[in-house]
Amino acid sequence: MAEASHAMIEEPIVICICGMAGSGKSTVAKRLAEKYRLKYYSGGDALKALAVEEGYKPVERGWWESKEGMRFLEKRDKDPKFDRVVDEKLLELAQQGNVVLDSRTMPWLLEKGFKIWLDASLEKRAKRIGKRDSMSVKEALQALRSKEEKTKNIYKQLYVFKLGEDFAPFHLILDTNHLNAEEVFQTLCFVINNMVFNSSKPLKIVNKI
Repeated sequence: MAEASHAMIEEPIVICICGMAGSGKSTVAKRLAEKYRLKYYSGGDALKALAVEEGYKPVERGWWESKEGMRFLEKRDKDPKFDRVVDEKLLELAQQGNVVLDSRTMPWLLEKGFKIWLDASLEKRAKRIGKRDSMSVKEALQALRSKEEKTKNIYKQLYVFKLGEDFAPFHLILDTNHLNAEEVFQTLCFVINNMVFNSSKPLKIVNKI
């Protein structure tokens, strides 16, 4: 299928990709941005950049599961200013349009946009992160449990919603437990081609694919 162009659509496109760590959201969000010639912005990358400015040491892989990432997460839990700064910036970028947002907050904070949740079990995500970051599955599980408890608390305090439990904003929920990265990408391309670029109003998918 030919690449979609902005000339095919009447208004700027905003696609939000959301999911817990290990769901594959960042990987597929970058690929979608490249395919559809959209800008890509990551809330996680923006938060990490703020952490580095605060003096936290950068780690090339698995930063959020590292000791530095967990230390910064604890600071965010006590002071929401970092999350507010990043979310305000993402909202500005969404207003400009033609963007893929890799974010855990934008689906709830934005009224517009096509919103996708990538679902996967904790065990599956731990296996993926363990492989990615050269950790044992046990270590990955411990890191995920600790990180996700704090992350959920941050967003509940800031914005009320329950991350990983509240799926009301989403147009599509895709179960990635038995899909590889290429299969996730191809599935999302099919949906986006038909529900974003070839439809004036996105349809709501209630059930998981």
